[in-house]
Order: sequence, then structure tokens, then C-alpha cells
Amino acid sequence: MSGRSCSFGPVTLEPTAWLRILRAEPAAARTLVCFPPGGGSASAYRELAAALAPGTTVAAVQYPGRQDRFGEPLAESIAAMADAVTEDLIRLPTEPGLALFGHSMGATVAFETARRLSAAGRGPTVLIVSGRPDPRYVEPGALHEAPDSALIADLERLADDPGSVAVLRADPGLAELVLPAVRADYRAVETYRFEPGEPLRCPVVALVSDADPTTTPEQADGWREHTSGPFERLLFPGGHFYLDAAVAEVAAAISARLR
Repeated sequence: MSGRSCSFGPVTLEPTAWLRILRAEPAAARTLVCFPPGGGSASAYRELAAALAPGTTVAAVQYPGRQDRFGEPLAESIAAMADAVTEDLIRLPTEPGLALFGHSMGATVAFETARRLSAAGRGPTVLIVSGRPDPRYVEPGALHEAPDSALIADLERLADDPGSVAVLRADPGLAELVLPAVRADYRAVETYRFEPGEPLRCPVVALVSDADPTTTPEQADGWREHTSGPFERLLFPGGHFYLDAAVAEVAAAISARLR
């Protein structure tokens, strides 16, 4: 479905360098753009896209260095990703309304994209973030400079099924393909520094799970400081990738906020 376009009356939404269309819905009332976590790709949101309530077109960001963008130069920073995505989003039709959702690293990229869109007078109708402390948080480590074994160990720490990551230890060829993009994403997250500015005006909704080793509910509450609009925090059971096991519940929560 990623190659399909989507029509809103006379306007057609086409895939771009950074966007893949996961769900093309005629006469959609809204468009949701999803930002994958570090190491992730646009296809990670296929199940979520299918589970959302009718009336929503869903696009997902495809970072360079993975899937159909394998071999492209990797993004070096959160700012570079947000700049590129914003450039593509600015070209979208102003209707239907645009909402943003991001998990983990994707939450920070979505936030920086929302800031850029707002500065251009195209601010989103809502920003939904998941599994990430608010942007003022500074990562304490430098895993992007660590050996591959340390990167794999951290991926195992975050995974619901560490065995799915352990294959990277047993297959050096696969690790050689996968880890450069992962390392680049770790670099982007660990070198990101929030620059104060005008808060967003749209609602911000923070999703967090009760056993996420990267984000506590209290840290998720910090997103409240980044909007002059309404704020809401939702708690789910599970670890860092809780949404993989709770697609229906997360889709229902997002659909309710998109309305």
C-alpha cells in the first residue's frame, strides 16, 4: 500500500522522499503522520494504520538507510530529519487536518517537525508522543560511539523479545546491514539538545507505559511544558515497545484524540 496515492476531492496526496502512504482513504477528514522509533522504518506502523478509525489517511516517515532507502546517506541529527520531513509536509494540502504521532526517537522528531510547521503557519491539529521523555531531557550516554556489542545489548534491553535481537550477534552479515542505521539514530538522539522557543499551541498527548526503562510517567508529564494548549497523559501496560502488543488500544486512543 505504501505506493498508493490518496485523493481529497481534486487534491492527491502522493508519497514523497520521506513519506510513505500506509492508508489511503478517499475524502479523509484528517491525515496522521507517524514517526518511527530509532532503528525503525515506515512499515512498523502498518498494523496501527489499519486499526485506526475510519476517516484517517495515514502516512509514515521513512528515514534514510532502511528498506527502500537503503544505501542513502544516513541522517546525522534530529534537526536534519525534522527539516527534511517539514519540507515534504509543507507541500501537502492544508485540508484535511494534519496530526503527528511519534514513538521513542520518533516523538522528538515529530515535536521538532511540529515546531517547524507551526513557525510556517501550518501547525498540526494535535501532537501525540509516545515512549519518550520531554525534549529537555539529555541522554546521559554515548552508545553511538560504543562497539556493536554494546548497541546490540541496549536493543535487547528495550525489546519485548530479546531473542529477536540476539540474532544480530549470531549473524555478523545481518548486523553489518542493520547496525549503521541504528547507530546513526542513537547519535541523533544522544546529541540532541532542546533549544527553547515558542511553545506549541496544539493539544499534546503523551503516551507512556508502566514498565518502560526509558521513560517514566513523571517524565512523560514534562511534555506539558511544550504547549500552551491542552495536555493529556495516557498510561498503558508494558515495556518500551508496549504498542506492538496493544495496537487496538493505542489505535483507539489515537483515533479519539484525532476527532
